Amino acid sequence: MAKPDKVSAVAEIADRFRTSSAAVVTEYSGLTVAQITTLRRALGTGTSYRVAKNTLVQRAAADAGVEGLDSLFVGPTAIAFVTGEPVEAAKALRDFAKDNKGLVVKGGYMDGKALSVDEVTAIADLDSREVLLAKLAGAMKGNMAKAAGLFNAPASQVARLAAALQDKKAAAGEPAES
Repeated sequence: MAKPDKVSAVAEIADRFRTSSAAVVTEYSGLTVAQITTLRRALGTGTSYRVAKNTLVQRAAADAGVEGLDSLFVGPTAIAFVTGEPVEAAKALRDFAKDNKGLVVKGGYMDGKALSVDEVTAIADLDSREVLLAKLAGAMKGNMAKAAGLFNAPASQVARLAAALQDKKAAAGEPAES
């Protein structure tokens, strides 16, 4: 018979799988409590880092309809549940793992698909949403400036031609027409 605390833990983890935009599975062997606390702070408010038993996580993943992660639930497992920007959480995990060899990213889950370590690293290498929006705005502004220049070009050409014609007539001694 299942213990009530384990049932509630499975329900909580399953709910986090359902409500998260992404999840990153890590191994945390060799990290101290202070290091894990530092990692949780680095992840920010949009990400929760949960250490859990593999059997409970497997059941919760099955309850939530998450498939393809069973091979990752071996050894000491902790999951970063991302409710905000997945890029920021992946960057924080990658940077922390560089400094602390005890943290190993095993894989992840996003948009109904299991992610490999390389895919999680590729997400970490992306620019943040704000940077991408700024680049898009800059590109749009540049295109608008080009369009304004193109629309203005015929009118300025006509004005230059009229001025050149007027100068030519003035040089030939003809009276300038208005």
